[in-house]
Amino acid sequence: MDRNLILALVLSMLIIFGYQALIVGPKQKAWKEAEAARQAAIEAQGPATASSGNPDILAPSTAEVGREEALSTAPGRVLIKTDELEGSINLRGLVFDDLKLSEYKLTLDPDSPPMTLLSPRNSPNAQFMRSGLQINGQPDASVVWSAPQDAVLTLETPVTFTRTQGDIEHEVTISVDEHFMFTFTQTVRNETDAPATVQGYAGAFQKGIPPDLKNMMMLYEGPVGVVQGDIIDRKYKNVLKKGPVLKSGVGGWIGLTDKYKLAAVIPPQDMPFRADIKSDNAAVTPTFQSTYLLDPQTVPAGGELTMTSHLFGGAKEVKQLREYENNLGIDRFDEAVDWGNILWLLTRGIFAVLSFFHGLVGNWGVAILLLTLVIKAILFPLANLSYKSMAGMKKVQPELKKVQERYKDDKAKQQQEMMALYKKYKINPAAGCLPILAQMPIFFALYKTLFVTTELRHEPFLYIKDLAERDPTSIFNLFGLLPYDPLSVPVIGSFLGLGILPLLMGAAMYVQTKLNPPPTDDTQKLIFGLMPLIFMFIFAPFAAGLVLYWFWNTFLSVLQQYVIMKRQGADVDILGNIKASFGKSPDAANENKAK
Repeated sequence: MDRNLILALVLSMLIIFGYQALIVGPKQKAWKEAEAARQAAIEAQGPATASSGNPDILAPSTAEVGREEALSTAPGRVLIKTDELEGSINLRGLVFDDLKLSEYKLTLDPDSPPMTLLSPRNSPNAQFMRSGLQINGQPDASVVWSAPQDAVLTLETPVTFTRTQGDIEHEVTISVDEHFMFTFTQTVRNETDAPATVQGYAGAFQKGIPPDLKNMMMLYEGPVGVVQGDIIDRKYKNVLKKGPVLKSGVGGWIGLTDKYKLAAVIPPQDMPFRADIKSDNAAVTPTFQSTYLLDPQTVPAGGELTMTSHLFGGAKEVKQLREYENNLGIDRFDEAVDWGNILWLLTRGIFAVLSFFHGLVGNWGVAILLLTLVIKAILFPLANLSYKSMAGMKKVQPELKKVQERYKDDKAKQQQEMMALYKKYKINPAAGCLPILAQMPIFFALYKTLFVTTELRHEPFLYIKDLAERDPTSIFNLFGLLPYDPLSVPVIGSFLGLGILPLLMGAAMYVQTKLNPPPTDDTQKLIFGLMPLIFMFIFAPFAAGLVLYWFWNTFLSVLQQYVIMKRQGADVDILGNIKASFGKSPDAANENKAK
């Protein structure tokens, strides 16, 4: 049996590592080759015409240079400085093309630079935003605006920009709040003797497919928006393949999103607008556009028109998104967070409970522990039924063995007699699966919550520095005592990050198996015995917060199951079962004594 166990362990490891090397690796390589072929096909086609959606509101692109050089080529800039944002506004076209999130570092290193959200159009992987008015159909993307000398946009100091088009004056006052929302108040004064037509627009733009795109099925990244209550989205590669998305309505927003950040333009919520997701399909690097266009309005001779809209550039903090949704009336603004299409209600609910507990205790790790207690309480009736069934199964184990011995050559009769036993003692063998089945959607929803919410990024708990990332320790370098990173080992490195939490989880699962009635089939017994080991390696790459939940949930289940089974009169000998798993079984020992 020991030899077979060792052989099974070796085979399990070979299967896990072989899957990574022979299946996952080639799939990733094939995807990269397909992406390269698609880019080559785009280049071979040459420039394509723009979509039939909103008009182009971009100035002609110039040669690509580094980000800092691109920033310096602007004819002038007005600095942006708040506690959470730093950057500048390009006076050519009044473009938001320089924005960093001061409070969000790229890594856990205290000296790490902040996240960059926006960069100039002629820099690599540029992302930028514009908002303005076309007057009498004249493009304004290349206009250089005027601003007060040494002006700085802060919480206390809005900045007013001006330009003239003949005898028509266009004035824009931009203010910013303490987080990530910019307010545009635009005024057009018509000093001519004829009416003028103005049309509001805004857009968020991305040059090329972002290099850090996750490209995962469970995470949406790309153009996204809401128009009159309906979500519109189309991933970058699908914009190129399927063309533009057009939608008209009243109320909503449109922009570009990644895992943690959002660049969005928000029209006046009481005015009809047309949203447009498209790409210019440039010969080399396409520019993706999420834009809106308002209906034309008339400014009478000698009159003026004022319009207010908003730009959002920042982290997708759920609380802030909902405050903007409520205070500014922005329809479904928190849909910028990818809550999922199927379990969205459960995902939102889990985040709401976590947020509530975080508000009480101030730590997301402790909030996960408290959430687990709530889930255990909700699922208690199912768990109670399951553990009662297991206690009954443990009681009838001797009789089941007799049935198996008596009808070992007649499997049909054996199953029939076993079912009769279950019926006699009112045992439902399937009841043991109920808690696990109920846990699966909760597990996935928590995984989704940890993966997509900005709030849990870089949040610590005990020795863990980031609950949204894998456990930082590994048994394969003695938890940091040896000076190398096991994750850097070729091919198998991703499986060597077996940290403290996965080990604790595996230990808890192992103890739980010793509470359950052992399978009567030897093959099943071996498989169930290997499950804790297999799950340790499966869970090792998951977010530490998720492993924390599963360990704590299993630990509580062990306590709960022990108490319930003892109350049902079952013989629960955890230590004896554990000792037996490392030596001969009690039955085998008794047989040897008899001989």
